[in-house]
Amino acid sequence: MSTQAPNPSQSLYAARVPIFPRRVKGTFRTLKWWIMGVTLAIYYLTPWIRWDRGPAMPDQAVLVDLANRRFFFFWIEIWPQQFIYVAGLLIMAGLGLFLFTSALGRVWCGYTCPQTVWTDLFITVERWIEGDRNARVRLHQQGWDARKARLRATKWLVWLLIAVATGGAWVFYFADAPTLMSDLFTGQAPFVAYASVGVLTATTFVFGGFMREQVCIYMCPWPRIQAAMMDDKTITVGYRSWRGEPRGKHRKKNADADLGDCIDCNACVAVCPMGIDIRDGQQLACITCALCIDACDDVMAKVGKPRGLIDYVTLQDEEIETRGAAPIPLVKRILRPRTILYFVMWSAIGVGMMVSLFMRDSIDLTVARDRNPTFVVLSDGAIRNGYTIKVANQNQEPHDFVLSFRSDLPLTAEIQGLEWLEFQVEADKLRQMRLFLTTLPFARPTERAEVEIWIEDLQTRERAQVDTFFLAPEPGDWGP
Repeated sequence: MSTQAPNPSQSLYAARVPIFPRRVKGTFRTLKWWIMGVTLAIYYLTPWIRWDRGPAMPDQAVLVDLANRRFFFFWIEIWPQQFIYVAGLLIMAGLGLFLFTSALGRVWCGYTCPQTVWTDLFITVERWIEGDRNARVRLHQQGWDARKARLRATKWLVWLLIAVATGGAWVFYFADAPTLMSDLFTGQAPFVAYASVGVLTATTFVFGGFMREQVCIYMCPWPRIQAAMMDDKTITVGYRSWRGEPRGKHRKKNADADLGDCIDCNACVAVCPMGIDIRDGQQLACITCALCIDACDDVMAKVGKPRGLIDYVTLQDEEIETRGAAPIPLVKRILRPRTILYFVMWSAIGVGMMVSLFMRDSIDLTVARDRNPTFVVLSDGAIRNGYTIKVANQNQEPHDFVLSFRSDLPLTAEIQGLEWLEFQVEADKLRQMRLFLTTLPFARPTERAEVEIWIEDLQTRERAQVDTFFLAPEPGDWGP
C-alpha cells in the first residue's frame, strides 16, 4: 500500500462564504418557531421567577450561588457535598444526547442547540431588515452606499441588543436578578459581572451573526461524535434518490423522458442555513433542521408529485422502498435495542436521583480528624484527639443541635468555645467547629479505636452520624 504525501498548499479550513437562506413555510418551520420561542423565553425569564427561600437567601427560583457553592432549583437545594446530583444531571444530559441521536439523528442540533436557536433569531432579524434571500444577495454584492450602511448598521444594532440581553440574562442566574440589574445600571456590580456580560455579548454577536455555520463545522465536536451514535436504522433527514433521480426540468418537450421526481429547482439548497445540498447525501454540516423538507414538499405539491422526496428517512428505506415492501413502522424504528438501553440507563439515573433527593436529610455532618499532630499527650497523661466538624442546616430557619458520641473508650468531649455540646446553626448555613475527644488521665487506650459522632436536631429530632477513629501512642511509646 502506498501513501501520498499531504499537499502543503491544501488548507484544512475553508474561508466562509456568506449564506442567505430563503424564507420557507411548513410543518418543520412552524415547529422551529415554537421551539425557538419556548427556549428563548425559558432562558430570558427563568432568573426572574421568584421563590420564597426565607430571610437568609435571595427569593430566586433558579440560582447558582457560587459564593456559598450551592445550587437552587425551585424546591431543590444542592450543597457542595451533594455535587453527585450535578454529576448525575451531566450524565443524564450526555445519555439524552446519545438517545436522541441514535433515534432521530442530529435533532438536538437542528432544533434546540443554543447556536442554532440564536443563529435562527439573527437570521430572522436580518430578513426583517434587509429582505428575503434575493434582496440580501443583491445587497451583499453591491457597493457601499447610504442605504446599505443604514441597513447594516440597523441590523448590527439589533444583533448587539440581543447579544447584550443574552449576556445579561446569563449573569442573572448567579445572583439575585433584580438586585444585580440595579447594580449593573448604577455601576455598583462587581467587575466579574461586567466582564461576563462583555464576553458573552461578544461571542453571541460574532457566533450568531458572522460565524454561524462555521461554529458547527469547525468548533463543535458533536458532528464528529454523532457517527458513533447512528446506524442504518437511525431516522434522519435524507433525499430519496431512488425516487428523485435522474433529476431534471419537467417541461412539455421532455415529458416522456425517464426523469425522477426531482425537478432540480434547488429550493432545498436555497433554504438551508448551512448552505449544503442534501441531495449529495449525509454530510457533516447537515444539522437536520428539516427546512429542506418543507421547501421540497411545497414544490412537490405545486408540480403534482407526492410529498416526501426529502424526508426523515433511514438508510434501510432505500432497499425497502425500491422493492416495494411495506415501510417499517415509526415505533419499531425508534424502539431498538440501542435506544431502549439508552432510555433505561437515562431513566434509572433520573429515578435514582429523584428518590435520593426526596429521601435526603435536611442536616449534614462532616468530620475530619487532625492529621498533624494525630494526638496530643496532656500534662496529666491524658490523650487528646482533635477534629474539625461541619454541620450544615439546610432548613429555612435556625435550628439547635446537640452533639454526642459513642466509643468503647472512656472519652470526654468538648467543643472549642462552648460550655456545652449544644449549638445553633443559622438557616441555610454551614457551621464549622473544633471538637476535642480526651481520655481519662493515665488511661492506656488501644492504638486505634472506633468512634461514632452523632448530631441531633432538637426541633425535628432528625439525626446524622459519621464514623471516625481515636488514635493513641503505640504500647512501646508509653514509657515506664
